Amino acid sequence: PEFAGGHGLPTPTGGMRTDIRPFRSSEEYLYAMKEDLAEWLNILYGWDVQVENFMETLETGCDLCQHANNVNRIALEFQQQHPEVAACMRVPQNEVVYQAKNVVPGSFIARDNVSNFIQWCRQDLGIQDVLMFETNDLVLKKNEKNFVLCLLEVARRGSKFGMLAPMLIQMEQEIEEEMRDQIGWANGSTPRRSKP
Repeated sequence: PEFAGGHGLPTPTGGMRTDIRPFRSSEEYLYAMKEDLAEWLNILYGWDVQVENFMETLETGCDLCQHANNVNRIALEFQQQHPEVAACMRVPQNEVVYQAKNVVPGSFIARDNVSNFIQWCRQDLGIQDVLMFETNDLVLKKNEKNFVLCLLEVARRGSKFGMLAPMLIQMEQEIEEEMRDQIGWANGSTPRRSKP
């Protein structure tokens, strides 16, 4: 089965994904978001995140904090290369301190790592509460949806600095660009050409 219109969708690795179809339930959509995030994290970091172990893989907070610091690094590079653009953006600056060795899931250290990531999301990225999760949501695996939505928002923010985005975010950005082009065309300006 293929996406509506009979077209497959590109994957971050350049292949084509043809198994995406309209979702019958919010659970199916949540599964697709986790699948996309897992593939994206695996590409970025060489991790082994799967849909089936998505929250378990990330529950110590170590990988989340590592990702936050990577977003910081890429944002700083962007700021140095494009200071005039970065001046109009919220650029994360604060390193996320975390414990990486011998962290046991559910432990105080794991909770502290997750809490530090959440604080970075709120303070450095300014992610709205409606897209946030709480420490217990990840540690106790009880609010998967908000955890996934938060990671997608972190990815969306990171993509503004040039970081590879998950496929869902890439598709969202392409749709927004097409809409801007259509609005520009309707207002009499020449639309921008899409990237090959």
